[in-house]
Amino acid sequence: MVGRIPVMDVTPVVEHGRYAAKAAVSEPFEVTALVFREGHDQLDADVVLTGPDGRERPPVPLLPVEDEVDRRAAVVVCDTVGSWSFTIRAWSDPLATWEHDAGIKVPAGVDVELMFAEGALLLDRVAADLGRRTAERRTLEDAARALRDTERPDAARLAVWQDSALAEVLGAHRLRDLLTTEGPYPLFADRERALVGAWYEFFPRSEGASVDPASGTTRSGTFATAVGRLPAVAAMGFDVVYLPPIHPIGEVNRKGPNNTLTPGPDDVGSPWAIGSAAGGHDAIHPDLGTLADFDAFVARAGELGLEVALDLALQAAPDHPWVTTNPEWFTTRADGTIAYAENPPKKYQDIYPVNFDNDPEGIYAEVLRVVRHWMDHGVRIFRVDNPHTKPVEFWERLLGEIRATDPDVVFLSEAFTKPPMMRALGTVGFHQSYTYFTWRTGKAELADYLTEVSRETSHVLRPNFFVNTPDILHASLQYGGPAAFKQRAVLAATASPSWGVYAGYELFEHVAVRPGSEEYLDSEKYQIRVRDWAAAEAEGRSLAPYLTRLNDIRRAHPALRQLRNLQVHATDDDAVLAYSKRDLSPDGEDLVLVVVNLDPHATRETTVHLDLPTLGLDWSDGLTVHDELTDQVWHWGAHNYVRLDPHHEPAHVLSVRRNA
Repeated sequence: MVGRIPVMDVTPVVEHGRYAAKAAVSEPFEVTALVFREGHDQLDADVVLTGPDGRERPPVPLLPVEDEVDRRAAVVVCDTVGSWSFTIRAWSDPLATWEHDAGIKVPAGVDVELMFAEGALLLDRVAADLGRRTAERRTLEDAARALRDTERPDAARLAVWQDSALAEVLGAHRLRDLLTTEGPYPLFADRERALVGAWYEFFPRSEGASVDPASGTTRSGTFATAVGRLPAVAAMGFDVVYLPPIHPIGEVNRKGPNNTLTPGPDDVGSPWAIGSAAGGHDAIHPDLGTLADFDAFVARAGELGLEVALDLALQAAPDHPWVTTNPEWFTTRADGTIAYAENPPKKYQDIYPVNFDNDPEGIYAEVLRVVRHWMDHGVRIFRVDNPHTKPVEFWERLLGEIRATDPDVVFLSEAFTKPPMMRALGTVGFHQSYTYFTWRTGKAELADYLTEVSRETSHVLRPNFFVNTPDILHASLQYGGPAAFKQRAVLAATASPSWGVYAGYELFEHVAVRPGSEEYLDSEKYQIRVRDWAAAEAEGRSLAPYLTRLNDIRRAHPALRQLRNLQVHATDDDAVLAYSKRDLSPDGEDLVLVVVNLDPHATRETTVHLDLPTLGLDWSDGLTVHDELTDQVWHWGAHNYVRLDPHHEPAHVLSVRRNA
């Protein structure tokens, strides 16, 4: 039933409170509700967080939202990992009602003595609630006598209500009539890495790989050689190093270079074709080393401030041990063969999908065992391959069980699929998701999408903006030159608190296997790629310093490590996008403006129109803006001329200071 004071349309609430809305430790997030009542009496409301310890935190006032009828909002923060809830309280405020009515009636000479008598009675109520005589009670009693003093001028009696000492007492001891509560509504506060992180993906077999000059054969890198890449990844400011599958690769139907079906004897195959006679999902590919070598890799990453994310791909090569021990876990076709994976027109003859409707309990137990196996070896982040091709209820159960015992473990959903499925996976427990960012390149679609992920879906889906992946080389990178690589990096690093780069991006790798394709030529999915990182950087052919600068900027600005604070601003040019990120913390002052030329080929000149009130500023305020990329300083106001040459610098990342 609706409460005595209606509280409706509460956010963030997921599926009527069935699931917990997303939060992260120290992340400011907004709670809103429609709060109203019949008639003209004044009301008030607040929100109360209850932590995992069952203790209520101090209430935070819900304040009216400008230009929204009856909508109220408050920014709250969870301070520890675990299950939280919030409750909204609303009440009739007799003190505010009297102040409002007396302010109208007394000057007009209407019901003057009656109004003062009613005001005095309200003060008597507050004093009675205080119990024994205190300084606060004396303040109330003195004010009540003043209201009843007919010898005083009416204006002086009314002014008693504005006394600062009285206001302080009434603020601390409010009268709450018709108190109504709505909730509790669940939240789950994850550790910060679930919200914030810079990811770097590389294939261990390519790091430290070498080519035999005599035979031309490429010798695989190992965990022992891949460790050598970690200092460079850490130096660029990344937080997470993500590894594609590290398990044995199937021999049957192995793919050759560029996804061909004619591999040679030395071709290494796709890491996603998991399993062979050497083992399955709990094993290390023999060419990479041993489990002890992996442990050493994880330990070294930790020393450098990096976390290791491991790929969780629930599928099998035709020679995976599961195919022999549990053939019922797969789909058998009418001709008796096991169905391989397809995503028409793509075919993956080297991969058997798992059929989760065949022996669901057995499959669940095995996957849980595999996940806990890698957790025991220091993995606290999993990037899950194609989770949208598995039942949502499976993920709800698995992620829920892991969260119950190890709430620090983070799962990233690689679900490039329909929005309802992406949101469902986020709803039931995935901490982050790949997104459509890669395909959003125009101003209007970017503006809409950034608004969507930062506000409309942020309670269920946290974005991770990868600029590229081994599967996705967008046309904008194929034909945009170095400027496009900079543009996309700026957008990803500043618009989302989590973003990612697949190795080779810093070398401007941009050649597709064929026109119209998003697959790389000589894709690293099917062969080892030997890169000379040092030579590229020494010769100035590397974007690594630029990526480093972006990650440094992210660490320096709390606003860039938050999700729900993005505001798009108007520009006069359809190729220039502008947005701001403002620290929403209760005492936060950080403010960053980002302006990006989306045209990698031409200089653009435009006017950026800032909506200053949304930034907590007045229309008349002047700003000093410092470009964190070029170290230039300008003085801005509401309307600002911008010129961006993509070949020099396609973007501004501006830290903002209001002029005194």
